[in-house]
Amino acid sequence: MASSLENIKRPAVQVFVATTVMLTFISFWRAAAIVLSDLASSAYYVGGDAEKVIGKSAPWFILAVMLFSYAVRSVYIESSSMFVRGGVYRVVKEAMGSTLAKLSVSALLFDYVLTGPISAVSAGQYLAGLVEEVSRYIHRPLHVNQDAFAAVFAVAVTLYFWRKNIQGIHESSDKAMFIMKTTTVMVVILIAWCLLTIFKVSAHLPPLPSPSSMKFDRESLGWLFGHGLERITIIALLVGFGHSVLAMSGEETLTQVNREIEHPKLKNLERAGLVIFLYSLLFTSLVSFFAVMIIPDKVRPEYFANLISGLAMYMIGPLTLKLIFQAFVVVVGVLILSGAVNTAIVGANGVLNRVSEDGVLTSWFQRPHKKFGTTYRIIDLVVILQLFTIIASRGNV
Repeated sequence: MASSLENIKRPAVQVFVATTVMLTFISFWRAAAIVLSDLASSAYYVGGDAEKVIGKSAPWFILAVMLFSYAVRSVYIESSSMFVRGGVYRVVKEAMGSTLAKLSVSALLFDYVLTGPISAVSAGQYLAGLVEEVSRYIHRPLHVNQDAFAAVFAVAVTLYFWRKNIQGIHESSDKAMFIMKTTTVMVVILIAWCLLTIFKVSAHLPPLPSPSSMKFDRESLGWLFGHGLERITIIALLVGFGHSVLAMSGEETLTQVNREIEHPKLKNLERAGLVIFLYSLLFTSLVSFFAVMIIPDKVRPEYFANLISGLAMYMIGPLTLKLIFQAFVVVVGVLILSGAVNTAIVGANGVLNRVSEDGVLTSWFQRPHKKFGTTYRIIDLVVILQLFTIIASRGNV
């Protein structure tokens, strides 16, 4: 009887096994590289932007913002651990309703659609400037239409990272890792060379922030202008801090790569946050300090858009060596800004996936790629919008 029961044919059980690239998770190093590809670009210009409106005390505010960013990052990590599925949409929906949640996601998506093209076009302009400068040094002057060159370059970069994101997060994060490895080489050389220069020329630290050492005008004070409130120390410090907050632009990307980080997720998220904090603290804040200490006051405004390039020209050493390093700085800047395109695509894809999971977008958007398993339709939509932005701007950002 038992044997006959064993021989009874049991009904087949259908099992669905998910075997797509979407289940390929990345290390905390790769996650940190994706975020830093966006965050590191601010080191080139944020010190100059801040000094332009608040004066030579700007580096101290940049340092304060980078220290403050660790607290902001802790909030991101905490929110990621609590709201893994819904992301920004689910959090805002629970707190304020679906309408405001949709508006929040729209604003975030708008940011990603703009920041990718802006970064790519800026990278193209950096490269066009390098081409013209090199041609002058080799006595073969070449005029480049910077806007057209930048637009073509931006389109090429966007299409390149579109392909890498279609292939999966592992492929796109691999390129981010390469960019940050190259950047790290530049950062180590830069810090060592600047420290040697400071030791040789006996440079002084920037003045400490105070109402008397800061620059105040209509641009820096806005609606506070004309009320005399800037003479109150705490108000002056808040104004300076506010103009320096751009130094931590890109931090929010950490929450978008949260779901792609490998196990143990929370621990690796914390490790990624620590790597991002230490890297940005050393890179962004030190560049701002070195620029004020090494580049002469009269010429520093010329380098506000690229302080590292200015540092390369005013450090001690042979001119030829400085020119080579300056070219390397520009190339690294091009790579970092190009990497920000990848970060924007990754972030937008993550946001829209979460919205799709909640039923706001149809399931059509989440249909996986036949070969790579990625949500290619969402990626296509984001990249089409980015390409439209690049072409519409004609390389003029």
